[in-house]
Amino acid sequence: MPEETLTQAEDKPAEKKQEHHEDQTTLSEYLESLLVTVILALFGTSFIVQAFKIPSASMEGTLLIGDHLLVNKFIFGGTGAWYEKILPYRQLQRGDIIVFKYPYADHQHFVKRVIGLPGDHLKVVDGDVYINGKRLNEPYAVHDSSVFADPFNYSCPPARGQMMSPNAIQEWKPEIRKYVQGDELVVPPGKYFAMGDNRDHSQDSRYWGFVDRDAIMGRPFLIYWSVEAKSSDYNTESTFWSRLAGVCETLAHLPTRTRWSRMLRTVH
Repeated sequence: MPEETLTQAEDKPAEKKQEHHEDQTTLSEYLESLLVTVILALFGTSFIVQAFKIPSASMEGTLLIGDHLLVNKFIFGGTGAWYEKILPYRQLQRGDIIVFKYPYADHQHFVKRVIGLPGDHLKVVDGDVYINGKRLNEPYAVHDSSVFADPFNYSCPPARGQMMSPNAIQEWKPEIRKYVQGDELVVPPGKYFAMGDNRDHSQDSRYWGFVDRDAIMGRPFLIYWSVEAKSSDYNTESTFWSRLAGVCETLAHLPTRTRWSRMLRTVH
């Protein structure tokens, strides 16, 4: 009996040690899984896919305010990196919709369509875009004759002595003259000329200049969700409480405000 009691007395601490070890193993496995998930998520949003939303009307009617997009950050090559030879990259093409970092504000992203490639001679005449002397076919472009008669909506670049658009930013006004040859704007190497599809409601390369290749983040390929919204809902200058009220209103009316017909629609 004493031996049996001794054996039982020694077995109990061993069982407790084993249970404690299993608890530690389980916790470490959870932490390891969480760390791997975070790393994969960071890698994915940095190099593969990232979500963005449309806060303005500059791309209507291709993209609407309230469209939530998935952006392929893995598609564009042409930078000369060694891995482009083995990965499915392609070069930027005219007509590609791109998401890029706005050159005059930190942490601000724009979505526009590539119109001019490096080396292109470009001009806007009576609202039509001409590339290297030929009128560009743009079935996606939308014009609104009711808006203020901005000179850049009808003619760009400005001829010598022509009034500059009041919507052009101050840094671009003297710069644009440097790229004008005759009546055309020449896109420099490593730069792109981007415009919004909603031409009369778009702040684009006409007003602030070229898009640098390194600023281009990727190409939107899918609308994963779309909600009825206004530009004011995404206005960063609005107060915290007004934005919170807008979010609460959207959530309260989510089924009715969701644009179900735009869900999972590809972007072209």
